[in-house]
Amino acid sequence: MSWKSKESKRLIQAILALKTDDEARRFLRDLLTEKEIEEFSKRFQAAEMLTKQVPYLAIEKETGLSSTTVARVAKWLNGTEGGYRAVINKLHQHTPAQSRRGLS
Repeated sequence: MSWKSKESKRLIQAILALKTDDEARRFLRDLLTEKEIEEFSKRFQAAEMLTKQVPYLAIEKETGLSSTTVARVAKWLNGTEGGYRAVINKLHQHTPAQSRRGLS
C-alpha cells in the first residue's frame, strides 16, 4: 500500500475536508460497510483502553475483538506512526462538552 498514490492522497484530503460530526458520520457510512464501521470503532475503543492500561483479556471481553487484533492495535498504538496516540491525545484535550458537540 502506498500513501503516496493519488488515490490515498485524495482520501486523506477528503477526510481533512470534513468539518462536523454529521459530515464525518455520513461520509464514513457511505465509504464503509456497517461491519467495517463496527470493527474500526472497536479497534479505536481498544486503543483507548490500552492507553489506560486495561488488560488484554478485559479488552477482548468488552469489545469482542480477538487477542490477535488487540495485540495488533497495541503494536500500532506504540509504533512509530503514532496515529492512534495523536487522535487520542487530541480527543482528550477537548472538554467533555466539546467532545459531545453534534453527537446524538
